Amino acid sequence: MTYEKYKCWSILLRLYHWAFALSIVFLVVTGFFINEPWVNTMQENGMTWGVTWMRYIHFVAGYVFTAAVLVRIFLYVFGNAQERITDALPITGRNINSLFKTLLNYSYISDEHDDRLGHNVLAGMTYVITIIAAVFQLVSGFYLLFPEVPAWEVWGVTIFASQQNARWIHHLLMWWFIIFAFIHIYLVIWNDVQEPEGLVSAIFTGDKFKHTKV
Repeated sequence: MTYEKYKCWSILLRLYHWAFALSIVFLVVTGFFINEPWVNTMQENGMTWGVTWMRYIHFVAGYVFTAAVLVRIFLYVFGNAQERITDALPITGRNINSLFKTLLNYSYISDEHDDRLGHNVLAGMTYVITIIAAVFQLVSGFYLLFPEVPAWEVWGVTIFASQQNARWIHHLLMWWFIIFAFIHIYLVIWNDVQEPEGLVSAIFTGDKFKHTKV
């Protein structure tokens, strides 16, 4: 079986992916610590300042997370054909067919693989939902960080009504990203094993492979 190599993901998409992924790791770890420190908080009186450093790392990671989300939104509009939002949603006959084909394939009802260069539509829809969740996550985060800054106060009160609601939603959305990450890693590896098209390597190189019809 032979393959042809195609350029799939731009360097900006790949940078977004790793900034988004790594920032989530740091945000989750430091978020758990801030919520319930697992060291003796009496150390705050010494030179270690555990919670202070964790909050600082959390805030820096939050800015990286925000930048990554803005880049992905930009690519949804101005990216290449595989990166645009029109390729991720079931709004065309081709995309609707991709969605059902992927659902049947993932449920082991059919062995037919959706041979497309970008994401299958099920994955694309999940990523769009994740970016929407990320927008609410960063808005709630900045509202909690700057509750008295007029701009964030207006957005925070309008969307969440109170800081307590914002904190609860912020914590709840964190679990979406944790669950999403595990399922994402599993399905990426599963797809790469089932159809060796360079799905894993593509996020490093930007290149994917498609079967050559002989």
